[in-house]
Amino acid sequence: MRQLDALKSPRFTQISTFGRLPICSQNEDIKAVFIGVPFDDATTYRPGARFGPMGIRQGSRLLRPYNQFLDTYPFDKLNACDIGDVNIIPGYIEDTMKIIETDIFNIVSKNIVPFIAGGDHSITLPILRALYKKYGKVNIIHLDSHYDFWDSYWGKKYTHGTWLRRALEEGLLKVVIQAGIRASTFSKEDLFDKERLGIKSYTIRDLKYNMQNVIKEINSLEGPTYISIDIDVVDPAFAPGTGTPEVGGLTSFEIIEMVRQLRIGQMIGFDIVEVSPPYDVSEITSMLAANIIYEGMSVLSLFL
Repeated sequence: MRQLDALKSPRFTQISTFGRLPICSQNEDIKAVFIGVPFDDATTYRPGARFGPMGIRQGSRLLRPYNQFLDTYPFDKLNACDIGDVNIIPGYIEDTMKIIETDIFNIVSKNIVPFIAGGDHSITLPILRALYKKYGKVNIIHLDSHYDFWDSYWGKKYTHGTWLRRALEEGLLKVVIQAGIRASTFSKEDLFDKERLGIKSYTIRDLKYNMQNVIKEINSLEGPTYISIDIDVVDPAFAPGTGTPEVGGLTSFEIIEMVRQLRIGQMIGFDIVEVSPPYDVSEITSMLAANIIYEGMSVLSLFL
């Protein structure tokens, strides 16, 4: 059994494990952990992403040790384990963010890469705060159907649609590349905001018609790089279980192939958010999210 005593905390709770991984207990050269953040109080439409970690664990039951497309045994090479879920505080966004930041820093400070299952997209902000403490400014790859850089929703600064602007304002980020954008917007000003904020933003057309160019730019990044994937970058025909679905997205094959082709020399973390099992059909969204994490772990394992 992989062991990680230093990471045990009363704030972590365990359900079933991701990909049938062992439960973390004591330190044994662990290079990656799976962790859930069951929080969705920052959603603006359909709730349910708090059940995402549980659903993704259930959707991971068919994952097997060997990835034939990348010729790797990711779980073994990473000596991966499942550390359970962060004990969030329902109804208290900023308090929960402090807990997430503390617990993720406890992981990355030991040079372990977290693979995180949300939860809504607001959880990425405290994750980036934790990463900043360890690495300073980091690059972020953001796959989503929405910009997520609005200044506020209903006058509130912390929602799943404002986290990216907060991260930029706090000076946490270096290069920001987002891709898959296709949702309607509140104003044409949103198109100018991405330039003012210094974001390299690619629409779903850019991604569909020129995916190799986008991947090439991503793979050219240097330095610590974080990957954040909103499951709604995938078309709801393939991922209906999400809070803010947008038609016209990637297929499940396209998102898997995109992740498989990433070659990021210093991947420091990976999250997949906005999986909402109550809106899922036959677990297809949860299974897809589990496979995306598996492919992310596989990519990381290639650099070991």
